[in-house]
Amino acid sequence: MSILKPYRFYPKESIERRAHDILTRMQTQSNFAPQWPFESSLVADFLDLGVVWDEIPADEEGEIAARILPTERTIEINEKILEKPQGFIESTIAHEIGHWVLHINQDEVDGEVKQLELQLGEYGTKPTNSDEPFVCRGSAYDSKIASIEWQAQYFASCLLMPQHILEEKKLGLDLTKWSDLYQLRDRLGVTISNLTNRLQDLGWITIPKGTRKIYRGQGITENQQRLFG
Repeated sequence: MSILKPYRFYPKESIERRAHDILTRMQTQSNFAPQWPFESSLVADFLDLGVVWDEIPADEEGEIAARILPTERTIEINEKILEKPQGFIESTIAHEIGHWVLHINQDEVDGEVKQLELQLGEYGTKPTNSDEPFVCRGSAYDSKIASIEWQAQYFASCLLMPQHILEEKKLGLDLTKWSDLYQLRDRLGVTISNLTNRLQDLGWITIPKGTRKIYRGQGITENQQRLFG
């Protein structure tokens, strides 16, 4: 059996539920109870994943921000991203955790070593020494690889910005004002792009493409309400 799970489609609700379940289990242990601004490495510790910083050489696809080595239960982060905002670093680690939860066959982690690599600047994966093609497809959004990358990044957003925490941290803020969004960003410890994408995905705000105008959205869907009460 492959160390990488066969490709499958995950609905948003399923991905969000997985992230929510991990945070709920962490909350039951005082030494792992998550706090915001968020530290993704705490989730890695909870899942018994190591996080190491090292120099990762570029390949033909370009610079690599991070990679996960499943058989070593290790997320390796390129020390170059220390120059990036803290929110980018947290998103990078959370993204790799998303791959571990969604795409790694954890029963097979003692088998052949395979690496899932995250490109520095855009998300993409490419394993080495593998019979399965995890090649970064860039803007090929209809490809399985792009779908897998979207799944990992959506998981990261749900982990970093769960709905109940967004509700708590946005109190007193006007989400249609950029100044307030930047305050919310700092309260959560994320990047402004991750935050605005998450809020738009939830339907809380709308920002027309190519503009900086923010409109109030319609709120969460009925499915989301049922899922998280």
